[in-house]
Amino acid sequence: MSASNGRDPLLEVVVVPSWRELRRRLPRLLAGVVLLGLGIAMTLVARLGVSPYDVLHQGLADRTGLSFGTVVVLLGVVILLLWIPIRQRPGIGTVINTLSVGFVVDLALQWLPEPELAAGRVSLLVGGIVVTALGMGLYIGAGLGPGPRDGLMTGLAAKGFALWKVRTALELTAMLAGWALGGDVGVGTVLFAFSIGPLGHFFLARLHLGASAAPPPDLGPGTAAD
Repeated sequence: MSASNGRDPLLEVVVVPSWRELRRRLPRLLAGVVLLGLGIAMTLVARLGVSPYDVLHQGLADRTGLSFGTVVVLLGVVILLLWIPIRQRPGIGTVINTLSVGFVVDLALQWLPEPELAAGRVSLLVGGIVVTALGMGLYIGAGLGPGPRDGLMTGLAAKGFALWKVRTALELTAMLAGWALGGDVGVGTVLFAFSIGPLGHFFLARLHLGASAAPPPDLGPGTAAD
């Protein structure tokens, strides 16, 4: 069963997938979630300013004393409540994203090397933004439900707003709130805020999994279908 998020087929969610569809979509979802967490960790290690949402995560972590990953998970649960008025429907991917991305980030931070040269930090920042966008395209494109933050984006976009404009507005809002709480803002934050929307849409348009092809009809014994 699918839920249509407006008229954009890229945002359609398979709420109750068949086993066949789950086998087709789940690997892409899981790969996307891992890449999403890795990309976020890369931008953190670059130390040139974290992504706008991570500015908010840092500020909340500093104020509450909770770990970064724990804040990502808890804030994700809170953002899910904002889905109610925009009638955004969760899926299997929503649950997996909410409960796992923060801990993927924590794990990646343990083994990612910290470059000392400016060129290495810039490369890590740019690479992290691209990897994050690729992860978005994979897991949203799997059609099993976006994560809390991206679901807020797609839910608002389904109301008739351009996807990249919605993402940019949300990133800037998170950045300002996080900065007020003491999160780190730098050139990387601004670059992420203005690039993640267009890049995410670029990958989503190319990686979206459409409806599964229908199985060939049963033509009876002794016949073959091309």
